[in-house]
Amino acid sequence: MRTVWRAIVRTIFWSYERGSWPYDLAVILIVLFVLVTPTRWFHDQPQATTAFGSKVQLESQDSASQTHTYRLDATALSADKRTAHATPELERETHDILARTVDELKDQTFQVVHIEPVSSQDGSILYYDVTVHPSPLM
Repeated sequence: MRTVWRAIVRTIFWSYERGSWPYDLAVILIVLFVLVTPTRWFHDQPQATTAFGSKVQLESQDSASQTHTYRLDATALSADKRTAHATPELERETHDILARTVDELKDQTFQVVHIEPVSSQDGSILYYDVTVHPSPLM
């Protein structure tokens, strides 16, 4: 019984020397588990809602004023940051999301000029129309 208990403890704490047969057996069992386990056991599905790229769309461009308006899905923001009026925190958050997801803005400095929340009939925010203006590099 003592030998069995010692083997269990050594296996749990991974105290076998590298290259020994118990070590090799444990590695083989781990690799088999990873390769043979059906994915349906873990309910692992790709989350399309976490990709901001599909939540940001170019709405319009004004070449005269050099502004672009992007439509940002409200679900890209956490619930506590969705407000019906523009706040510095909302402006900062939308700026960060646009800087990460819009290719034209990734390596540019730009300023959020205007944020227009669009609500549904029940009052919840559906999306924001965010107008940005490129800033000159300093």
